[in-house]
Formats: sequence, C-alpha cells, structure tokens
Amino acid sequence: MNRGLLAAFGAFLCWGVFPIYWKALDHVPALEIVAHRLVWCCLWVVLFLFVTRGARWLTRLLRRPRVLRNLTVSSALIGANWFLYIWAVNAGHIVETSLGYFINPLVNVMFGVLLFSERLNRRQWLAIGVAAAGVAYMTLAHGRLPWIALVLAASFGLYSVMRKITDVESMPGLAWESAVYFPVACAGLLWLAWSGDGAMGRVDWQTDGLLLLSGVLTAVPLILFAIAARQVPLSTIGVMQYLAPTLQLLCGTLLYDEPFTPVEAVGFGCIWTALAIYTADGLGAHWRRRALARARPVDALAAEPADAPTSGRSLQGRDVS
Repeated sequence: MNRGLLAAFGAFLCWGVFPIYWKALDHVPALEIVAHRLVWCCLWVVLFLFVTRGARWLTRLLRRPRVLRNLTVSSALIGANWFLYIWAVNAGHIVETSLGYFINPLVNVMFGVLLFSERLNRRQWLAIGVAAAGVAYMTLAHGRLPWIALVLAASFGLYSVMRKITDVESMPGLAWESAVYFPVACAGLLWLAWSGDGAMGRVDWQTDGLLLLSGVLTAVPLILFAIAARQVPLSTIGVMQYLAPTLQLLCGTLLYDEPFTPVEAVGFGCIWTALAIYTADGLGAHWRRRALARARPVDALAAEPADAPTSGRSLQGRDVS
C-alpha cells in the first residue's frame, strides 16, 4: 500500500471514530466547538511549522499568490461545510447530514471523472453503481430533496478538487486555511468568555483539555487527506471515504445504542457490497502488476543469446527479484 493510500485510510479512520470524541463534549454548544477547532488547529499547526521550519514556509507561501487564492477558496469550502453541518445538527436534521457523507464519495468520483479524466473499468463502474443505488434508496426513503446533504457533499467534494490542484504541502496549506477563519473564530470565543457563556475555564479540566486537543485532532486527518488528495485518484478516494460513515454507524449502534432501521440496513448493504467489489478489483490489479514486474527480468534473460557479450555485467548486478 503506497503512502497516499495509507494517508487516505488514516484520515477516514480518524473521521470515523470522531463521534466518540465529540460525544465527550456534548455539553458544549456545537458552534463553540467549531470555533475552538479552528483556533487551536491554526495555533498548533503554525507553531509546529515555525519550530520545525522557521519562517521559510510562510515566506514561500506569500510569494505564491495563486496558491494563496486556491487555499482561501478551499478554506471557505471546508468552513462552510463545518458550519452547515453544525447548524443542521442543531436544527434537527442529523439524518440528512449523515446522508451527505454517503453522497460525498459519489461526488468525488464524479469530479474525478469529469474534471481530471479519471477512467473507471467495468468493475469499478459496477461498484459505483451499487453504492449509488444504496444512496438513492436512502434518499427516496426519506421522501424529499435532501438539500442539506447535497450542499454538504458538494462543498467537501469541491474542497477535494481545490486541494488536488493546489501545489502546496499539506501542513503549510492547512495553516493558511485555518488562519483565514482564525480572526472570526477567535473573536467569537473572546466574546463568549467576556459574556460568561464560554465553556473554556468554566466547566472542568477535562473539557478544557478536550477543547485544546480538538485542534490537533482536526489537523491530523486534514493533513492526511491533503496528502491523499494529491497522490490518489479522486475515484479511489471517493470509495474509500465510505469507511468514515461506516465507522460512525458502528460507534452509534454499538457504543451509544442508536437505532439501525431497515432503510439503513439496505443502504449500508449496498455500500459495503460496493466496497467489496472495488477493493477486490484494486487488489487484483495490484497483484497482476507485481506478477508482471517479477516476470519481466526473467523474460529478458531468457531472450538474451547464450553467447551474447555481457559488457562487464553479471547476474549479481541484475534485478531478478
């Protein structure tokens, strides 16, 4: 498994188990949690970059206005995604927000095919079709146009596109993205502290620690995702992304006793079937490439005449692995 695939797996694993972390902060208003995530993410990432690289990363970024424009757009997209999600959860649209995370991988696949000319073979198209059928069934079962889910999926899909086309390292890119919202988030937290409504320093030390660490836990999967977005085809990321909502389902049903209805059973069954098809196809292609790579040196040796001059080469110098 290459570095990009490992990064994608790590990002979606983190996002999949996030409910455990946020459940420990359910006594803090959601918008306040988001503000803490933005502020501490920015501070942790910027501090790490200055300690490890000095100011070189910042001067390089400031010399690239096109990169800064792209990162500002991606920051707006991810920020809008977070805030719409928080509003929807507080307004009682949790089912629709979860649907958005199932639609999002299909949106990534669509962008990969339409914008980057990524090609899918028949088995991959079958996997996408099965997953789309599961998402369509859940959509129809809820009986109305899921505009919140569609906006959530589209905003994160476009975020994936912007990070893929932006030639910048993951951590400096994340530092700029979080810095765009830093003044607003910081002002909001200061206002909450001044008015006496903020959670930081008023509840208990566990809450303070969880809010402080929310920046690190926000930064890690986004950094991993940024690495994956530039090294892995969006079509592959689109299918792998189902790992996060699947883990969220397991957290909800096994840890917090949330209901699992027949509608979710059918939808998840389609998604898991699609994952199995796509994974089997990817593993088969990987094994075929390895077998071909091993066969090529042997074929070359067999084709070389026995009395051919070696020009000083020996079998020990050949790659016959």
